[in-house]
Amino acid sequence: MSVSLAAGPSFLSRERTVAAPSFNRWLVPPAALAIHLCIGMAYGFSVFWLPLSRAVGITQPVACPAEMGFLAGLVASDCDWKISQLGWMYTLFFVLLGCSAAVWGGWLERAGPRKAGLVSALCWCGGLLISALGVYWHQLWMLWLGSGVIGGIGLGLGYISPVSTLIKWFPDRRGMATGMAIMGFGGGAMIGAPLADWLMRQFASPTSVGVWQTFVAMAVIYAVFMTAGALGYRVPREGWKPAGWTPLATAKSAMVSSRNVDLGVATRTPQFWLIWAALCLNVSAGIGVIGMASPMLQEVFGGRLIGLDVPFGQLDAAQKAQIAAIAAGFTGLLSLCNIGGRFLWATSSDRLGRKLTFAIFFLLGMVLYAAVPTLAGLGTTLLFVLAMGVIISMYGGGFATVPAYLADMFGTKMVGAIHGRLLTAWATAGILGPVLVNYLREYQLAAGLPNAQAYNQTMHILAGLLVLGLICNLLIRPVAARHYMAEETAPVATGPEAQGALAATPMAERTSAPALVVLAWAAVGLPLAAGVLITIQKAAILLH
Repeated sequence: MSVSLAAGPSFLSRERTVAAPSFNRWLVPPAALAIHLCIGMAYGFSVFWLPLSRAVGITQPVACPAEMGFLAGLVASDCDWKISQLGWMYTLFFVLLGCSAAVWGGWLERAGPRKAGLVSALCWCGGLLISALGVYWHQLWMLWLGSGVIGGIGLGLGYISPVSTLIKWFPDRRGMATGMAIMGFGGGAMIGAPLADWLMRQFASPTSVGVWQTFVAMAVIYAVFMTAGALGYRVPREGWKPAGWTPLATAKSAMVSSRNVDLGVATRTPQFWLIWAALCLNVSAGIGVIGMASPMLQEVFGGRLIGLDVPFGQLDAAQKAQIAAIAAGFTGLLSLCNIGGRFLWATSSDRLGRKLTFAIFFLLGMVLYAAVPTLAGLGTTLLFVLAMGVIISMYGGGFATVPAYLADMFGTKMVGAIHGRLLTAWATAGILGPVLVNYLREYQLAAGLPNAQAYNQTMHILAGLLVLGLICNLLIRPVAARHYMAEETAPVATGPEAQGALAATPMAERTSAPALVVLAWAAVGLPLAAGVLITIQKAAILLH
């Protein structure tokens, strides 16, 4: 008797993630959130900078010799790192995120979200463990390699892994679906930063600042959540659609296509590069504001934040500490606006349309950016804070809306890979925005302007970037029919296969496991709610 060794699809293959007819699509968003809330800690890594800057000295930093070169600094184990050196991890995060998403986006579509999610978990959590070893041995290059490079690759794969899947599960609510997941990336720091701060205080001792132990603990926690999220991914059967929904019902304009465009063809169309430019300009302006939000509030309002009519430069150390605490609350409030904007703007785009939603980003943004210097000059923080909150909500909204924009333009078949290529716009903006803002500020201070006025010209220039973004958005037209992929005709099923196909049709759609849905949402919702509550408590300082 012979034994057949023919192997079926592996557990990690895309074929093994095809959902059963009874699968409840509302299990997919919490799976995506489980991954995004973990990798979103990249935004909160600055919580480690100060402790790491005294990892050798424990209480006070031990300065390296002034003559020490760059390469020697990477392997020096007897003196402390500068925050500027540690900050390169933050740069590597987002450069590698964009590059890895662009390089492996096509592979993700072939391999499926489960495999991509597990590779993301391996890279992100493995990078944290390498960084922990780097802190223990005090080797800076290991932090750059571990969290920066390997972790950055994990960020890219984790960020795009649910996009295509969610859009296919929610063709009737594309914006809402991607908004729910990408909201998690913005909210990861709200959970991770307080957790990291608490862990470091628990692990701190007379001989350790507690960072390497915190890296290990967070790697284990994140590995559990990310693995659960990756294993929770399912893709719909070919031709599946929600009960009672037909594609024609959504195609109210020519800007929503029911046809697909291949990855290589899509990236050669003007539509792709116009959306790329629109996202890049929106993010450049927004990320520039995020990067200078705290110092801008302090320098513009100075002593008025604590009831004193005194410029920032004339405050003493204790007064500056008071307004720094208020600025921290302001930063937390902007984080909430970033998260809320990702969900609310993306969900609104399902009704407004993606092109109109982006037009609102640019038009309203131009008005608010240009008005910020005037609002600051009024002497009250309320209007200033409101304007900045709306600006940051549109920054987050751009990230969450753009995957649905791509699906409208190029179809859903390759949208994950196309979105991966588009994220190079994020990497570009991550360099352009902060560099533009920081150098303009330094130039104006060097020209003799007071701190309170050093941001006026900057805000007007950022408004100008949005004018260019609006032009790019207005130029976007439907993709020409010649770019569409050839139609694929599914074979007619008979016998038992026909019964399985009938079970997957919308009229016979059946969902189960409501208790599992509640449990899955609670697993990601409770930590997120705790992070929001902590952030609100910190932001409340701003109102006093």
